[in-house]
Amino acid sequence: MARRPRSTRMRRVDTALRQVLAEAIARDLSDPRLGFVTITHVEATQDVREAKVYFTTLKSSERRGSQEALESARGLLQSRLARELRSRHTPQLTFHYDSTQRDAVELTRFIDEVTADMPPAAEGEAAP
Repeated sequence: MARRPRSTRMRRVDTALRQVLAEAIARDLSDPRLGFVTITHVEATQDVREAKVYFTTLKSSERRGSQEALESARGLLQSRLARELRSRHTPQLTFHYDSTQRDAVELTRFIDEVTADMPPAAEGEAAP
């Protein structure tokens, strides 16, 4: 199912949420379970009552602990959003690991394996 394109307003809201959350995580959280986390993107609902926060970690071994730390800090992060953004609603945050980068690396590795077994194309010939 294809997603609808985001409106300019919603892209601005998503960006503002991402910026505030990234800063709050870097400055305010000291949970030992929290690894090196990057907020890749945020998708808020149209009414901004809910927001999905997508993140990655530097090491895959930090994924579970970081997710637990973020969920544990949900209230603190939501209060920081309320204070910084002064919007009508403070979104209920849910945290999701963003596997896009890992999936891209695996796909590239697979393509490299498949094409390694193929004979090189002759000069001037189109590759199959």
